[in-house]
Amino acid sequence: MKISLCMIVKDEEAVLARCLQSAKDVADELIIVDTGSTDGTKKIAEAFGAKIFDYEWTDDFAAARNFSFSKALGDYLLWLDADDFLPPESAERFPALKKQIEAEHFDVVVCPYDVVQNGETVCTFGRERLLRRESHFRWQGRVHECIVQRGKILRSDFRVRHLGSEKVRGARNLHIYQKWAAEEKLDSRNLFYYGRELYYNRLYTEACAVLEEMLAGEGWYVNKIEACKILGCCKRELGKKEEAAAAFAKSFFYGEPRAEILIELADTLRQTGKTNEAAFWYEAALSCRGHAQEGDFENPLSRALVPLLRLCRLYYERGDTPRAHAYHKKAEALFPDHPSVAYNRKYFRSVGLK
Repeated sequence: MKISLCMIVKDEEAVLARCLQSAKDVADELIIVDTGSTDGTKKIAEAFGAKIFDYEWTDDFAAARNFSFSKALGDYLLWLDADDFLPPESAERFPALKKQIEAEHFDVVVCPYDVVQNGETVCTFGRERLLRRESHFRWQGRVHECIVQRGKILRSDFRVRHLGSEKVRGARNLHIYQKWAAEEKLDSRNLFYYGRELYYNRLYTEACAVLEEMLAGEGWYVNKIEACKILGCCKRELGKKEEAAAAFAKSFFYGEPRAEILIELADTLRQTGKTNEAAFWYEAALSCRGHAQEGDFENPLSRALVPLLRLCRLYYERGDTPRAHAYHKKAEALFPDHPSVAYNRKYFRSVGLK
């Protein structure tokens, strides 16, 4: 069984070697589709023995990824971005995964995708990562593109880490969505991502309109839950805290409460002086289950460290130092080396509390 690694790149000389070095023992073929690099990206790809193809960029990520798939000859297609990285344990486990795929002929392998910032995993969600070439999958979406999963699906622990880069992307994704929305009506999924891009670019009023349109129609429950969170954050930025709280609470209609949303709700209540209510929701976040396997964009720290730190701060601000210290000790037991825990430890020791 042969594996083709398929990538689309542009001006990625700062991170491409890191990615390819981590994947070189996994892939039998490297397909690099370059959409207009002016730096040393192609030379790096050549050094790893990649097959390089030029592609004229058309503001359509799916089209570029489909082109990369069309050039691959492997039995299974693995995709990565240039700022992704396969940790050593994933490469070590891959031979066993390969044997399982070969024996059972899966169409899709879904893998955890860890988004890392400053060395810390801030979000984890499942992505279709390996696809059987003979199943003829096609990418969909000009931006935030995806594969519609079908056939025999395996959920694996083969992890990919998104490390990011210093490359400036600006409002690229937003501009693609603005152009796309001007040309045709967006479906529910793309209304969600369009609203999220508007939020990222601090266009809160416009984001509210798009997200409310998305929530008024049909759509995947996971996207609707996340849309409620983003809508609430937009409303809060606009000073509409009651409407923000209502948006967070609306997410409960679509599924089991998510820890990140409970934290956002608690933050909003705390800002309005409702500290008892805020404490209730921070505590509730500690009891939430994880939902990464359902497709959530999930920060695992939202179910432990984040609410504990928030509770510590809340009771400190209320002048209840013993209770604040108790929550600090809970956080310390779980995350003794985290910078925020270390900062709090130094403070509490300064006032005689160990």
